[in-house]
Amino acid sequence: MTEVFKPPFPFTNGHFSTIFASNFRKVAFGGQQRERLELNDGDFLDLDWSFAPSVSDTLVVLFHGLEGNAQRPYMLGAARVFVDAGIDVCSVNLRGCSGETNRLFRSYHSGGTEDVDAVLRFVLEKDRYKQLFFKGFSLGGNLVLRYSGEGRSLPKELKGVIGVSVPCDLYDSLCQLLHRKNRLYEWHFRKKLVAKLRAKQERFPDKLALSDIQDIKSLWDVDELYTSKAHGFLDALDYYTQCSCLPVLEHVHIPTLIINAKNDSFLGAACYPETLSNPQLKLEIPQYGGHVGYYFLKKMAYNESRALKFVKEFL
Repeated sequence: MTEVFKPPFPFTNGHFSTIFASNFRKVAFGGQQRERLELNDGDFLDLDWSFAPSVSDTLVVLFHGLEGNAQRPYMLGAARVFVDAGIDVCSVNLRGCSGETNRLFRSYHSGGTEDVDAVLRFVLEKDRYKQLFFKGFSLGGNLVLRYSGEGRSLPKELKGVIGVSVPCDLYDSLCQLLHRKNRLYEWHFRKKLVAKLRAKQERFPDKLALSDIQDIKSLWDVDELYTSKAHGFLDALDYYTQCSCLPVLEHVHIPTLIINAKNDSFLGAACYPETLSNPQLKLEIPQYGGHVGYYFLKKMAYNESRALKFVKEFL
């Protein structure tokens, strides 16, 4: 299904929309309260809470994308929209993304759903929320969609899931990022990841060789050298195969919305699962939006207004 969304020029250009939203959007939103969630494996997640002016029994949990954090414009924008609507927000900083290096050799990855589950159980223990929703961006979108389709018993409080700019097929998305048209993005992500790998190597020299890090030439190399091995996969391709949300989308049994723009250069054809007949799954493919771009009008990006509408259907 194609949703009607027509931004003004030059936001009809996918690259412009992506770069502008990532580098130039400013979101005036503060008041976050940080809470640390200690994980069973000895690591931690930092959660940034934003509370509505009045007591709310509804919570949206936000998950960022590759090398993002809770302070990225798309995360702050989403938090502000929900809080203004009277809904609490918990913005998750994935392992090693909160400004403090995580403790273990492993980190976060596209299929680390055990951390999603840990966050869900943690917020439910507060016994405050009757309705919960997940909203994930890019890698975070794949993460929450994978979680909801893996066949686990989900708590009744989890009412729905939203994914924005989701690389439903990780290998397909990786291939797109390695294209010449995406060279700037690939270099940007690789630079940040390599810097983190150097820090890991200093702390775990017996597990990671500096010479191997120096040989990294692409994101594939990062996943082949580190992401796959550190998280129990055979290699990069095994990681992409086992962690993509695409194979489990047919098993999702709670209302789920995916918003993937047609002009998102990070996504290939396999990331638009139009042939799935799961009645719980709704795929919207706006013509425009880029990757987590979605031109914002009156302080609200299109994906933010659409997500709010989705959540309000349950309230």
